[in-house]
Amino acid sequence: MRAKLCGMKTLLAAKVAEEAGADFIGFIFWKQSYRYISPERAAVISGQLHQARRVGVFVDEDIDTVNAIARQVNLDYVQLHGHEEADYARKVERPVIKAYRYGEDFSVEAANTFPAELILVDAFKPGLVGGTGEAFDWRAAAEDIAAINKSVLIAGGINAENVHEVEKIFHPFAVDVSGSLEVDHEKSIDRIKSFMKKIK
Repeated sequence: MRAKLCGMKTLLAAKVAEEAGADFIGFIFWKQSYRYISPERAAVISGQLHQARRVGVFVDEDIDTVNAIARQVNLDYVQLHGHEEADYARKVERPVIKAYRYGEDFSVEAANTFPAELILVDAFKPGLVGGTGEAFDWRAAAEDIAAINKSVLIAGGINAENVHEVEKIFHPFAVDVSGSLEVDHEKSIDRIKSFMKKIK
């Protein structure tokens, strides 16, 4: 099973994740998140990664800023986690991952027609754009998500204990994990290793 480990802020955590088999390393460029990392710092970490693909997460950011950071950090993907429209996504200079919150007027048709390489489905919590650490109703969502004709990442409340349930229900392209890898809002090396060992 592929895994995107998101919200990386240190070189050590990112390297441990990559060495443990993480397929994607995610950087948060939304300044309101405690997981925010500066583009300068992310660029240093990115330069030390050799296998994992680098994903930058943005929320309703100016498109020129998105593309400038994508170049600076050498991103492989840009993840749009706000309310970006299709016209906006077409201006992104990297392959797009479009995030949807299941329950916030989620539409299979919208996901299928959006100009994105990958679709990420996260939990919906009013007032929050993502990173809630809470799962949505996976079984209720299974039929909708199976109807998405693109590769899907599942996010929201995934941990070492329930990740195989996610695999069984959705057979996703990848899982997206962040909060369950943290202790006191910082990535735990032990949790990264144990999570990756569980899924690999």
